[in-house]
Amino acid sequence: MRSSNPVLGRAFNQRGYAAFDPKQTTETDAALENMYNAPAASSMRTGRMTIDDVVTRTGILFAVLVAVGAAAWSLNLGGGAMMLGIFGGFVLAMVNTFSKSVKPAFIITYAAFQGLALGTISNLYNSVYDGIVSQAIIVTICAFTGMLFAYKSGRIRVTPKFTKVLMTAMIGYLVLGLISLVGSFFGASIYNIVGLGLIMAAGGMVLASFFLILDFDQIQNSINQGLPQQESWRAAFGLMVTIVWLYLEVLRLLSILRSND
Repeated sequence: MRSSNPVLGRAFNQRGYAAFDPKQTTETDAALENMYNAPAASSMRTGRMTIDDVVTRTGILFAVLVAVGAAAWSLNLGGGAMMLGIFGGFVLAMVNTFSKSVKPAFIITYAAFQGLALGTISNLYNSVYDGIVSQAIIVTICAFTGMLFAYKSGRIRVTPKFTKVLMTAMIGYLVLGLISLVGSFFGASIYNIVGLGLIMAAGGMVLASFFLILDFDQIQNSINQGLPQQESWRAAFGLMVTIVWLYLEVLRLLSILRSND
């Protein structure tokens, strides 16, 4: 029995799972059942990635982010700390993304830089719009929960077309963001156009939410392929990047809505 997915098929056949000839086998039904249950039952012994590993690593990263963010908030750090967090996080994000080997220390440091950036940014927003941070956190949690339910229940499935549409939308979003950035140097910004800033912020929030689906699917595929336990750090890192992006888009959207009140 061979998987139709070339990656899964290669992974399964290398491990000897689902690659037997039924005409030559003499195993009983109980033996077959034990064989198929072996990957899940022995995941800890073989050092393969599990969903518990991903949840644990993600929890560690967010604990670091929240701790550093709370310190940055309470110390009322200024723009210098914010820029340090943004650029430091960007550099480490590139290192973690393109590194062939998983570097947990770099990933944890990335979470610390993100906490520094988010703590200062959130404090600035909250000083202008009181209570906006708690609202943004609630919306982000609701969006995450809703997307997780949609994925686990099969209401949203990752297909090549789904992925292509999201990547195309992402390119368009980045192009508009770049145009706005260039325009800001000449005293013009796409966000100053009436209604367009709101559309961009809402579109960014929706796009980030759907990218969570891709993250969930990638994590599930990695577990199914039996990737090493160390890869759970990379999965947690990818999930954190998307959640932080989603939170910032929600924060921006709420600020636009409240500025129009």
